[in-house]
Amino acid sequence: MVTPITENPFAVLTLIAAPAVFTNASSVLALGTGNRLARVVDRTRQLGREIHGTEADAATKEMWVRHLGRLQKRGALLVRAMSFFYGSIGAFAAASLVSILGASLISTEYRLSFEVVGAVSFVAGTVGFVGLVVGCSLLVNETRLALRLMYEEADLAKSWFK
Repeated sequence: MVTPITENPFAVLTLIAAPAVFTNASSVLALGTGNRLARVVDRTRQLGREIHGTEADAATKEMWVRHLGRLQKRGALLVRAMSFFYGSIGAFAAASLVSILGASLISTEYRLSFEVVGAVSFVAGTVGFVGLVVGCSLLVNETRLALRLMYEEADLAKSWFK
């Protein structure tokens, strides 16, 4: 037997808790992405110093210049991912707030308002979820780019000892 939402306190709790869990996930991803961005900034500064202050062969300096371009791409991907994560945090927070409003309307006779609030909460949650997925896909692309840079530097370092 299906019980209406007004008779099931766990249904209301689920409407509020689910966006909160996604908000936490988005926050953790945003924090990690900020740390990754800081590492890209540090590496960019280090490479800039190495290019101008180190006596290296032309091939090495050429690779470092290529790496600077890739670091710029990585930084751009990370900033975009952070934007999506922050947008997700806002959307999930809105979904939680709207869900609380909807829960307060359950015991009233405003049936149309409850349905509108439910729809708004669903849309906000969906926007947050899509932002979370897009941000994660940007992080995957950034990680692949970072690995390419690492492989190229490792190959160069190995060639010095042959």
